[in-house]
Amino acid sequence: MNTDTDNLTVHIIYKDLEQTFSGKPEDVWASINKFFNQLLPTFEIAEKLVLHVDLQNLVSQCEGLIAFSPEGPNLLIPRDKLTDNETLSLLLLAAHIGSKLGKTQKEVLSKDTLQAKLGKDMKITSTRLGELTKSEMVRKTDADEYRITTFGALQMQKDILRRIKAKILV
Repeated sequence: MNTDTDNLTVHIIYKDLEQTFSGKPEDVWASINKFFNQLLPTFEIAEKLVLHVDLQNLVSQCEGLIAFSPEGPNLLIPRDKLTDNETLSLLLLAAHIGSKLGKTQKEVLSKDTLQAKLGKDMKITSTRLGELTKSEMVRKTDADEYRITTFGALQMQKDILRRIKAKILV
């Protein structure tokens, strides 16, 4: 019996992890079991720490607050009902949702677009965008545009959208 033909090689790719096991079938089997027993619980635990935004729920929560037109995302709420930061965050969230749903081409908005939709001067817009960036709700891109972060979208979903809806019901 040839010992090379008695060897087994198994190559596993799981997310970003790659592992190859070679040897006698019983040794490979034992190694694979050890691999899954040790590493998969770690991945499951780590997965619980990853931020996930439920797009379907988010879209449902934004009903009546945002809409899309050929010109881009729009707010359906009077600006005087929202703070500047809420307005900017909601606009960027709308761009994000529009991009995910294929309603807009990009998930980013320029400072000029945000300033025009906010209806305030550029200094106020820049200050508010700086505050949102500092709080990690928004990120400035290399192309000098702005997008909502995953953290920002999650904050909107968990807290801010509820607060906005409460304001417009009054």
